[in-house]
Amino acid sequence: MKMIGWGMVLLALAGCAGPPRAPDWQINARDALERQIKAFMSGESRVEQAEFDKARRELESTGQPGLVARAELQRCALRVATLTFEPCEGFERLRADAPAAERAYADYLAGRITPPQVPLLPAKYHAVAGGREDVLAVRAIADPVSRLVAAGVLARGGRASTEVVTLAAETASQQGWRRALLAWLPVQAQRAERAGAVEEAERLRRRIALVAKGGW
Repeated sequence: MKMIGWGMVLLALAGCAGPPRAPDWQINARDALERQIKAFMSGESRVEQAEFDKARRELESTGQPGLVARAELQRCALRVATLTFEPCEGFERLRADAPAAERAYADYLAGRITPPQVPLLPAKYHAVAGGREDVLAVRAIADPVSRLVAAGVLARGGRASTEVVTLAAETASQQGWRRALLAWLPVQAQRAERAGAVEEAERLRRRIALVAKGGW
């Protein structure tokens, strides 16, 4: 699975493939972070926590706060992607030692990025971070996790159009991500109700019930 946006920790751990063999901490952290994403999006909270803890221990063994900060940012980005808006406390404890790109990404997730910081983000986020809020800018992001992050940032700022909400729900559905789908479908249903589309709202409520039936 691709990682969030600019690769987050996985790009920082580049070199895992090919000779010479990467250190065990890189391989272990990479694999744990991949499993963390899958577990979180599927709503497996205990598995997600366990995998994150494994990854963090491996990263802490390097004594490099920037690597740990990126892992914390990935975790916060997943929450933004599922419309859980809360302070990214794990990153904030490391902000003083985090590189400028990580600080910019944290501010982007929090909805407070400034124009000079936009070039520090991955190119795929530039349009949304730069002020574009149309569905085309979000759809252009190929990675489904990154697309949901961008949609979540727009929603956090009250700038997500109905088309963006629909796209986010479709993306979560295509991936079979229960947690993400149960975050976006209710927003889609509320938009339909406000627009007077009663039948559509009822259809979406039935979808919510179907997804929720699977349990977390």
